[in-house]
Amino acid sequence: MLNEMKNNCTNQETSAAAAGGKKKRRREEEEEVGCSHAANEDECFSLQDELTFSDTSVALRMMRSQFPRIDQASVPPFILQSQLYSSVNDRTQVDRELERLRRDKVVRVFKLNTGQDDHAIIFLDDYLNQVDRIAKRMEEKKQSDTDIFKWFKEHVLDSKLEPSIAHHELCSLLSLGGEVKDAHITLLINAGLLTRQLIDPDMYWFAIPGIGKLWKALLQGRKELLSLLKRKRHKEMFLAELEKKRLRYSPLDMRFHIRDLIGSGHLKTFQTTSGLVVRVSTD
Repeated sequence: MLNEMKNNCTNQETSAAAAGGKKKRRREEEEEVGCSHAANEDECFSLQDELTFSDTSVALRMMRSQFPRIDQASVPPFILQSQLYSSVNDRTQVDRELERLRRDKVVRVFKLNTGQDDHAIIFLDDYLNQVDRIAKRMEEKKQSDTDIFKWFKEHVLDSKLEPSIAHHELCSLLSLGGEVKDAHITLLINAGLLTRQLIDPDMYWFAIPGIGKLWKALLQGRKELLSLLKRKRHKEMFLAELEKKRLRYSPLDMRFHIRDLIGSGHLKTFQTTSGLVVRVSTD
């Protein structure tokens, strides 16, 4: 009987140790992230190998292809202007080439409502496809006045390339498609395509529908990443190690936030014989 009790105790301790080991491994796995949710999930990219690019257009297309695949989000891939600054060494070149792409109607630039100077860049085709999906969804719900989405695409987005537009100019451009009613403007606002500016209610920002949750996640991810590094000795980590970490409070992946914080000046990088190091900036 005594031997049997000893065996039971030993088995229980072994089981507890095994369970503890599984929990520890699970915690470790949760901190690691595998391949980025890029278009081709069979490929993994090292951020260290693709941190900088030769020109803005190449950087935009690469980061678009690596945009995280987010569940329950219909937001098209977007690139932050700060990410471009981290990916192309010459900021003047970025500004010049981005302006050219905007005027050539390749991309649109949107002011994000983060309370900071954040701008998102979306390829125009992606944005127009999103407008089409919204219009189709409204039509399926038997919503009236859905012609406004066609007018918005053909007469407003095609000619007004800046991030904002005045009420009178908006109505003037929309009227090229038909008689404009207050209900039309309300429909565009409710669809998330326009937001009123707080300082001047007669001005609107062009907006990205459904992005509200993501810009909140952007702010949380920035805070979490900086907090993680500040807990490290010398407030730094090897980039190869850092990009494998998983953020708890942001569905945007680690490399998205690393590029953002490097471009905004909150993080800096330097090369060592063992690899590229990311450190919290003290400037």
